[in-house]
Amino acid sequence: MKWKIACIQFDVAFGDPKANIEKACELLTLSGKDRPDIIVLPELWSTGYDLERLDKIADSGGFVTTKFLKSAAKELKTHIVGGSVAKKTNKGIYNTMITVNKDGEVAGEYSKLHLFRLMDEHHFLQPGKTDGMFELDGETCAGFICYDIRFPEWIRAHTTKDAKAIFVVAEWPLARVDHWRTLLIARAIENQCYVIACNRSGADPKNAFAGHSMIIDPWGEIVAEAGETEEIITAEIDLAKVEEVRKRIPIFEDRRPQYY
Repeated sequence: MKWKIACIQFDVAFGDPKANIEKACELLTLSGKDRPDIIVLPELWSTGYDLERLDKIADSGGFVTTKFLKSAAKELKTHIVGGSVAKKTNKGIYNTMITVNKDGEVAGEYSKLHLFRLMDEHHFLQPGKTDGMFELDGETCAGFICYDIRFPEWIRAHTTKDAKAIFVVAEWPLARVDHWRTLLIARAIENQCYVIACNRSGADPKNAFAGHSMIIDPWGEIVAEAGETEEIITAEIDLAKVEEVRKRIPIFEDRRPQYY
């Protein structure tokens, strides 16, 4: 299976869902002109990190953003890994990735498992309790959100279930851009899979963000990388390469989890 991927890296308007949905619509339409198979958005693209006002601006039930993503996917005839949005439920607010297939159906939903206390997420968000597995075109994929990439055992829990491509969405700070790049490359090498990572650019009142969205192959080679400003990166990936690399160095066969 070959996929053309587009990652939309943009500056999210702080606490303004209406403006962000309008901008996402414009950028999805722009990226759709190149006919990608999958389009990826960044973390919390509809609200940004306006955590203190999430109770007022979060999407109740995720209905507004899910409807928007379904409509865009059907119109553009592309799968959309919908970054993540603040989803308000009767149990609290979750940082939730919504993936929609090209038929406009929800292919997967994942709420961020690891909350980042340095940005006070644990005071405003609830941690997820399910895995990030989903399928597109019959291929097994997995989704992760930002801080998750610092937990290699969480990523491995998905690649041992045959995830060939992992999608990472983020609002990763510029101050730790070196960590972002190194961790993503390491996750690709150790899991022998594609890593498609979409970060935001720009700044909010408290943080400057790194950009540097990346598409990395199973050898850890960077196929495409953005700079720090708004940008759409594209690349073609071939999932057959995952099988090739996993046969060449059979780490999954050589694992000895009974001793871990």
